[in-house]
Amino acid sequence: MPPDLDRLRIDRQEGQRPTASRNPRIILGILAGLLMLGAALYFWGPLQPTQEVKLWTVAKVYPAQAFTQLNASGYVVAQRKAAVSSKSTGRLAFLGVEEGSRVKKGQILATLENEDLVAARDQAVSQIKESEAGRLNAQAELNDATLQYRRYKDLVARDLVARQDFDTAVARYDKAKAGVALAQARIKVSQAALANAQASLEYSYIRGPFDGVVTTKFAEVGEVVAPFGAAVNARAAVVTMADLNSLMVEADVAESNLDRVKVGQPCEITLDAIPNKRFAGEVHMIVPTADRAKATVLTKVKFLEFDDRILPEMSAKVAFLTKPLQTGERQPRLAVPKGALVTKNGKQEAFIIEGHRVKLAPVTVGQTLENLVEIQGGLKEGDRVVLDPPASLKDGSRIRVKE
Repeated sequence: MPPDLDRLRIDRQEGQRPTASRNPRIILGILAGLLMLGAALYFWGPLQPTQEVKLWTVAKVYPAQAFTQLNASGYVVAQRKAAVSSKSTGRLAFLGVEEGSRVKKGQILATLENEDLVAARDQAVSQIKESEAGRLNAQAELNDATLQYRRYKDLVARDLVARQDFDTAVARYDKAKAGVALAQARIKVSQAALANAQASLEYSYIRGPFDGVVTTKFAEVGEVVAPFGAAVNARAAVVTMADLNSLMVEADVAESNLDRVKVGQPCEITLDAIPNKRFAGEVHMIVPTADRAKATVLTKVKFLEFDDRILPEMSAKVAFLTKPLQTGERQPRLAVPKGALVTKNGKQEAFIIEGHRVKLAPVTVGQTLENLVEIQGGLKEGDRVVLDPPASLKDGSRIRVKE
């Protein structure tokens, strides 16, 4: 064979590399790497088993929720209200209020045309003056007759005047006394006429029956108003009024829950129109009759504090409490159920949801509110935490939400 071809031969002894089968350390290293990768995927990766948990969203709650025994809904109703009308028929000449006007007891709300009544009143006043003048004249006549009677009485006893003249003096004296009595009676008649005229005039003024607020206006100036709407096309009431200091919530309580309500029981009132404020209340009355159709009993809850924004007919919700709320218990607090907390090394912690995993975070707790615990630190509103976490749940565990 030519020398050049010999150079092209491969020396298999020198160029052969060691195979894997000849080096077990490489195989063990590969297996160890695969095991470590599998463990990482199992404990921290997508191969880790998920645990089913229940969630709770951290939110602010009112302490009253922990002491609520019963809830009911109803409406704000003025216990003192009136449809104000006139006692006489007439045309409305003046109207000085409108919806929302605050009035005092006795304040003139409206006036009917009353020129004729004013004239009748003035005439009665003049008649009283005339009667009083007549009484003065009768009294003067009585004084003169009395003097003459006494003088003639003495003279006739001494036979200085005729008996006939004395009898005339006696008759004049009696007539003068009767004249005074008649004058006094005429004064009383005139005074009664004045009172009648004054009453008729007063009926033309429509006054507020109590301190309150005008809620509705039914008539306008120029319209005819009459008591009970007796006249055709006449208004029966001019305005309606309500005493805002008498506002109460009238709520229907089911008959089956009536044993959980009692007079004087503390309550908390929430109005849909004022959702950011809760009002202290108290059961004022349980109306002693039931609604057969609804199987409910009407309960009246009075406000222990007032607000100008509270108006009649507002919808309201009432929470009947087991105990009165203290000053510090009127504000909302961040809270979670007791089951959302775990104790480790004497410290309170909670599992916070982060994506599909949980994170164990320390929390600072405050007052216990029945089955809720106040959170003072470590959680914020809107956080989602695990409720009643299983013992196998650890920091960083994968979870799925229980439906």
